[in-house]
Amino acid sequence: MIKSMTGFGNSVCTYENTVISIDIRSINSKVFDLSQKVPSIFKDKEQDIRTIVSKVLERGKIDLNITVDQSDDILEYSISKDKAKIYYRELKDLLSELDLQIKDSELLSVIMKIPDVISNHKDVVSPELWDKLEQAIFNACEFLHSNRREEGKIMEKDFLLRITLIQDYLQKIALLEQNRITLIKSRIYKQLNDLVQVYDENRFEQELIFYLEKLDITEEKIRLKKHCEYFIETVKEPTSNGKKLSFITQEIGREINTIGSKAYDADIQKFVVQMKDELEKIKEQLANVL
Repeated sequence: MIKSMTGFGNSVCTYENTVISIDIRSINSKVFDLSQKVPSIFKDKEQDIRTIVSKVLERGKIDLNITVDQSDDILEYSISKDKAKIYYRELKDLLSELDLQIKDSELLSVIMKIPDVISNHKDVVSPELWDKLEQAIFNACEFLHSNRREEGKIMEKDFLLRITLIQDYLQKIALLEQNRITLIKSRIYKQLNDLVQVYDENRFEQELIFYLEKLDITEEKIRLKKHCEYFIETVKEPTSNGKKLSFITQEIGREINTIGSKAYDADIQKFVVQMKDELEKIKEQLANVL
């Protein structure tokens, strides 16, 4: 199975008179890299949010944006009257001890600035609200994950097509190989006869065998065939193996390059160039595979 690292997802949840929207997008990255834009009310939950996203999406550069839309009729603040009264009495006693005078209205203004007298409801995440947000984030991640799988199916078809083309070119090279050896031997014989009329036949045959062994591409063809088959097996595995496929393409490229360097044949070189072209197209897309 192939899964792309690019995609998007979104989800919406409601709690009382509050609407929370989640938007998440992912692009290619070798590691899990999460960027969060969340309202201040959820700042303490950033690590929990990161855990949810990483479990579902595994890898990629991910942007998560959470927005909150609250109804205007919601009371956002509350006053702790008991605490305000305590502070009032304490401050009154202090003013008396210091023999200072201050208006009650001014004293009340001071008390209202004390942090725990006024509570901001926006900065409080109830268990019920977190449960809904957690599920909404999970749904958005699943949406993106599904999007990745759909794009991965398209990429998988393309990978299999290009690997099949490489295999076809390899078969065509095999058909040309025997004729290549014959032509090389004929060319060497001709060049040698043009230079000298008399030479040691046995020594020449030994040198020729040694030379042709260096040009032999049988092992490279076998390894290339095996690597292509392994690539196809890996693509069809139940998990997405982007890194593993990248390693296999490196080995495929190594064998293609070796065949090209040993070929000394224009027709074979044409197929080598075509194989390289197909392999490069695979590598470009593999950068976006999970």
